[in-house]
Amino acid sequence: MQFSQNAGSDRPRRIVLLGSTGSIGTQALDVVDAAGGRFEVVALAAGGSNLELLARQAVRTKAGAVGIARGSGHELRRLIEEAAHGAGITGYSPELLAGDEAAATLAAWPDADVVLNGMTGSIGLAPTIAALQAGHTLALANKESLIVGGEVVTSLARPGQIVPVDSEHSALAQCLRSGTADEVERLVLTASGGPFRGKTRTELADVTPEQALAHPTWNMGPMVTTNSATLVNKGLEVIEAHLLFGIDLDRIEAVVHPQSVIHSMVEFIDGSTIAQASPPDMRLPIALGMAWPERVRSAAHPCDWSQAASWTFEPLDNEAFPAVELAKESARRGSTYPAVYNAANEEAVMAFHAGRIGFLDIVDTIAAVLDEHVPTGSMSMDTVLKAESWARNRARDRLGSGTNPTVRDNAAPGNIRGQ
Repeated sequence: MQFSQNAGSDRPRRIVLLGSTGSIGTQALDVVDAAGGRFEVVALAAGGSNLELLARQAVRTKAGAVGIARGSGHELRRLIEEAAHGAGITGYSPELLAGDEAAATLAAWPDADVVLNGMTGSIGLAPTIAALQAGHTLALANKESLIVGGEVVTSLARPGQIVPVDSEHSALAQCLRSGTADEVERLVLTASGGPFRGKTRTELADVTPEQALAHPTWNMGPMVTTNSATLVNKGLEVIEAHLLFGIDLDRIEAVVHPQSVIHSMVEFIDGSTIAQASPPDMRLPIALGMAWPERVRSAAHPCDWSQAASWTFEPLDNEAFPAVELAKESARRGSTYPAVYNAANEEAVMAFHAGRIGFLDIVDTIAAVLDEHVPTGSMSMDTVLKAESWARNRARDRLGSGTNPTVRDNAAPGNIRGQ
């Protein structure tokens, strides 16, 4: 995929930030603050679990519109007024939107240049589609919407309209500038290995939600962090790379790189490999997503080449962590299989953190639900949503039946929460 070279402008690039109170959203606002007026936040949206933070963000950015999926618009208005008063700001009164359609409405906001979709999960699909249909550049951190939507999403996007924000795909986009599409041999995505790198399948049977959330490198939300522990996240990223860059699945490989300094690599037909390196900091790909194709000075700290360092690479252990191969198989089957993969995983992760199942049951549940899936109809928003609904119900049936061998009735509850 070739990314568009948008003409520069003297005015700030206008940003709609979806998922503003989550990990991506809060770091995006750090980038905005540090960029010296290069960006202007025109709208914010969040799930609604942290209205006080959202209110402070609204006052901080003076966004013209603020949306929540859940919660009281009256309460948010009161909190914004309190935050504005505390900051000594008068006359600030943004337009407020509340309900399931708020994020999608803001994604199509007419004043926007770029929509940064930092939502978690497939609920980001409708806003992704809305942003593309409105003609905005989509800085995509919500990989699930692309994976679930598949050709429904890719068919809407003009060349260069989707700019990846995942660190791995941002790295690939940067590396791909080194050659033409015909010169690409394969894409290599790196994985930290998560908190359980090196463990056998037997050793994974009794890990706890707290252990799964103890990621050695990245500070992410609970769903993404758990997905990293199972390597489901890497499976989703393989599908995302396939859809973003049009590279066959057999030419996309994932390797374990515990230091998380090389974020991904592109191997070219002449034997050359171009790698993107930087300390693990999501502010760099976020800044690139909002400013693409330009770079933002001092978005993140560079590597310190004056210090000795070692980088290691290891193959994936597909026996202990079968999620990546399972993701590839779902993508090969196509149609609504990737949507089923993602939906079944989301239900299983929530059950794991509720203490109803064991860690290994997460990927086992995905595999079982995929095996039962029979696609119906051609790909459309309606068939995707129906497949997702079926997968969630089927996963819940399995997870609530007590038939999975490692379900732990007395497990401690986890801390999955909305962002």
